[in-house]
Amino acid sequence: MRGEVEHRIVDAAGTRIHLACLGAGPTVLMVHGFPESWYSWRYQMTALAEAGYRAVAMDVRGYGRSAKPTAVADYRMVRNVSDVVGVVDALGEGPVALVGHDWGAPIAWTSALLRPDRFRGVAGLSVPYAPPSAGPRPTTAMRAMAGPDAEFYVEYFQSVGRAEAEIEKDVRQWLLGFYWCAGGNIENGPNISLVPKGTEMRDQFQYPEAMPSWMTDEDLDTYAAAFEAGGFFGPLSRYRNVDRDWEDLRAFAGQPIVIPSLFIGGDRDGPTIWGAPAIAKFSETLPKLYRSEILAGCGHWVQQERPEETNALLLDWLGTLP
Repeated sequence: MRGEVEHRIVDAAGTRIHLACLGAGPTVLMVHGFPESWYSWRYQMTALAEAGYRAVAMDVRGYGRSAKPTAVADYRMVRNVSDVVGVVDALGEGPVALVGHDWGAPIAWTSALLRPDRFRGVAGLSVPYAPPSAGPRPTTAMRAMAGPDAEFYVEYFQSVGRAEAEIEKDVRQWLLGFYWCAGGNIENGPNISLVPKGTEMRDQFQYPEAMPSWMTDEDLDTYAAAFEAGGFFGPLSRYRNVDRDWEDLRAFAGQPIVIPSLFIGGDRDGPTIWGAPAIAKFSETLPKLYRSEILAGCGHWVQQERPEETNALLLDWLGTLP
């Protein structure tokens, strides 16, 4: 698959964005999360292309060959939405289907909320849609949730340089621990979403005796090489904008997404579990929802851990879009 992929650099409303493209037909634009890349969609790209779609996976700003702004504020949600809409413009094909995973899911959801005219439909993996809120600041709520003896991982990522220093001691090993602990192979595994004070996140990691079926050594090498070259400032700065996003999007508090939608999560995936209240409100917040599917035994890396089921759900949904 990788040898057939066309790699392009496009000007997305003034931002350099790298795209990986495969196949021909109606475009499906895919947005990855943390800490990943376009490569996270490798299983979907082949399936989509074989089904008659043009699969386009982007490197989000801060990742891979895409632009890496040096200011934290340049990673706020509205800038990511601008990138997505800019990619659609650069492709020049009119409305496209949009799919996002992890941070890519809120980017996709918010893109569909702000610019529904540019998308045929929107699918989110792992992180369910929750409308912008006029409630407490996100970091205030996270601080209260973690308690006095720990930090929620988003809070842990807030200080520039802190998490970068931890990760860059051994990028490959850190990624392996993070991927493994957030995956579905460990039932009742370590809670890496909370970092006890005085420790580093990696102190909570466990490591597999052998690589899981959904990630080979070569896959891990691909991710590690990309981050060793590009660093973690940009990827982590997405977390550093949660309060800015809350401010920027307050005017849209409580607003539903009005285009066709799909949600896929895993029953061992933290964001899907925490998102149960949001999922319960889908009838109000996603009025054109095609399906909400929670995969048993699946962790956070939905499209990699369960590619066949994810591909089948995506293709069924895509077949219903106008």
